[in-house]
Amino acid sequence: MLALALAAFAVQTDDFIIIGVLPAIASDIHVSESAAGQLVTAYSLVYALTAPIWAILFARVPRRRALFWALTTFTGANAAVLLVDVYPVLMALRVVAALAASVVLPTALAAASTQAPPDRRGRYLALVMMGLTGAILAGVPLGTWVGALLGWKATFAFGGLMGGLSLLLGLATLPAGADATDEERRTFADLLRPLFDRAVAVVLILTILTVAGNLAFQTYIAVILSGLAGVTPSVLGVLLVCSGVGGLLGTQASGRLVDRFGALRSFLAAGAVFGLAMAGLALLWLVSPVPVWGVAPILMVWSAAAWAVPPSLQALMLDRAGAEAASQAMAVHSSSVYVGAAVGGVLGGAAIAVSPGLVPAAAAAAAVLGLALSPLARRPGGQGADRPRVVPAADGLRGQTGPGAGDAGACSGRPNAGGRGDR
Repeated sequence: MLALALAAFAVQTDDFIIIGVLPAIASDIHVSESAAGQLVTAYSLVYALTAPIWAILFARVPRRRALFWALTTFTGANAAVLLVDVYPVLMALRVVAALAASVVLPTALAAASTQAPPDRRGRYLALVMMGLTGAILAGVPLGTWVGALLGWKATFAFGGLMGGLSLLLGLATLPAGADATDEERRTFADLLRPLFDRAVAVVLILTILTVAGNLAFQTYIAVILSGLAGVTPSVLGVLLVCSGVGGLLGTQASGRLVDRFGALRSFLAAGAVFGLAMAGLALLWLVSPVPVWGVAPILMVWSAAAWAVPPSLQALMLDRAGAEAASQAMAVHSSSVYVGAAVGGVLGGAAIAVSPGLVPAAAAAAAVLGLALSPLARRPGGQGADRPRVVPAADGLRGQTGPGAGDAGACSGRPNAGGRGDR
């Protein structure tokens, strides 16, 4: 699991690491900062568009092998930046890195789910998510520091180093499996069919809504807190560290909640807490300015709830799609996160154009809408329909457990009647 978490850390850090060295890149390769910023846009866009495609094309490839080649490509693309001094080549390398990353993260999440014992799947997913949280809290700041000390190219070398370490750790710890898999005997239609399910579509909508609400607030957090409590950049840095601690705690708590109460109930709990935190900030805006100490606890609750949502939605997606479509499900789910981020930017921008106080209100509204739609993700069959079951291992990473007790569709490749259930 450590190898999978480190792989997630590497690709997430690589996504945002340019932000801290963007002015240096622009100056050194003689482009505008706006043009340099498109390196981030290209990475995110390529990831969002290609993750589902790779998942389908690599559906018959053992996950360990897919991770090996993807991490090798990712590491090479970042290391090659050391030789680059022109913008078009740098852009091409960012595209190659994104193509590899769009294989790594969905595969790591699918592998974590299928490797997990029946009663610990949520915690395994949360461990991989800790890699994403760690990238925001430590990876991006550390990469920025490396760039300031050694030059912006060293920032990419740092990303490549993280990718190389995860590759070596994966080779040493992830079990090797036979090249042949059960999916070699299945058609692409069989592989895709579980994704064309009502409950799967609902989970994707829930993901877009919750990510949009969170990103609408997070994108404009500096502006909101400045108007709400007179927060300066230095104080904001402290608050973000505190909220980061809340995020780490929320991720771990979510994994345990998923294992104990089920994915849907865990999502409902996290979504409700997120909505309440946003509503609290919106109400505080009405009596602003308020002291910083009155805002800090709400920010920690917000971050804990925001980071508690992904493991529950990932588990819910795997439940509804079925174990045989784990990689495809995680890829499509990852793409929906990027769609949600784009929607969140539009939502937050529209709200802040009227008043910064409307941003948390809009985020709360998105969360409430997600909660209202969540019953559509239920599987007919009630409480007993969401028990973990053991599935045969098709290769070294298609493992010991999978979602879908009593789900004949998940075992046979037929579409489910309504996804999987909720404990």
